[in-house]
Amino acid sequence: MSVKLKVKVNLVNAFIDGAKGGNPAGVVLDADNLSSSQKMTIAQKVGLSETAFVSSSSTADFKLDFYTPTRQIAHCGHAAIAVFSYLAQTGRIGQGWLSKETIDGNRKILIKNDMAYMEQLAPKFYGVEKYHSTILDSIGVSEEQLIAPPKLVNTGNSFVILGVSNELVLAQLKLKPEKIKSVSESLDLIGFYIFTPQTKHMTSDAATRMFAPRYGIDEEAATGMAAGPLASYLHHEMNIKKDQFKIEQGNLMQSPSASLISVNLDIQNGNISSLMAGGVAKSVEELIIEI
Repeated sequence: MSVKLKVKVNLVNAFIDGAKGGNPAGVVLDADNLSSSQKMTIAQKVGLSETAFVSSSSTADFKLDFYTPTRQIAHCGHAAIAVFSYLAQTGRIGQGWLSKETIDGNRKILIKNDMAYMEQLAPKFYGVEKYHSTILDSIGVSEEQLIAPPKLVNTGNSFVILGVSNELVLAQLKLKPEKIKSVSESLDLIGFYIFTPQTKHMTSDAATRMFAPRYGIDEEAATGMAAGPLASYLHHEMNIKKDQFKIEQGNLMQSPSASLISVNLDIQNGNISSLMAGGVAKSVEELIIEI
C-alpha cells in the first residue's frame, strides 16, 4: 500500500479591494522536492485558477512555478502577489526589493507597507485585425459598443485588450468560450481582458473582466498580468499620459469578488520601459492536499 504525500496549501486572496474580495490563489511553500506532475495534481485538487509553488533559487530570492488546473504558465500576477504578501505577513521577508525566478526569467518584487508589487516587462503591441470580427462575435459586442479596438499586448504574458462603452455592455457580454479559446490558441494568449472607463470608484481608471477558457478559467476576479498590459494600452494606445493606473476587476462576476490592481509605469523618453503591478493580499484558509 503506497503512502500518500500530504501537502499544505495556503489560500491567499490577492488584490483585495478594501477588507475583502480579491482573487484566491494557492500558495505552496518549500516545494523543492515536488515534481512537475505532483504540482499539476495539487493544482487540480486545489481547483483555483492558479496555484504557486515556492522553491529555493540560485539566481533570485525565490523560485516560483505557476500552475492552472490544466497546465503550467510562465507568470501569474495574483499568485505572485499572494506569495510575497504571505511571506511578508508571516515574517519570512521584510520590506524592500526582492526577486523571483520563473521559467521565463527573473523579475523584481517590491514589498512596500501593506502592498506587494511585481515587475513586468516593457509592453509589446500587436495588431489583430485578422481576428477583429471573430473577437467581437466571441463576446457578443457590436462595433457601436466598442470604444477601443482589440489589440494583443504582452508584458510577459499575452492578452487581447479591448474597450467597451459602459458597465452595462461589460456586464451583459454574450460569451462563446470555444471561440475565445480558438482565438487564444491561434494567438498564444492567456485570454481576453475587456474594459470600460465606467468604474465603481472615482479614483479608478477602468473596470474589467478576464476570460481564459484555454487555461480552464471561465472568469477571473483579478489578473495582475493583464492589468499591466491594460495600463500600457491606456497610456500608449488611448493617449492617457499618466504613469499610475488603478484597475477594478471582479465586480461583475456571478459571485462578485471586488478586486483592485495598482499599476505603476516607468516612462523613459516617452516610452514604457517596464512596469510594476501590485495590490494587497489576505490569507484566508489552509488546506491539506493528499497526493
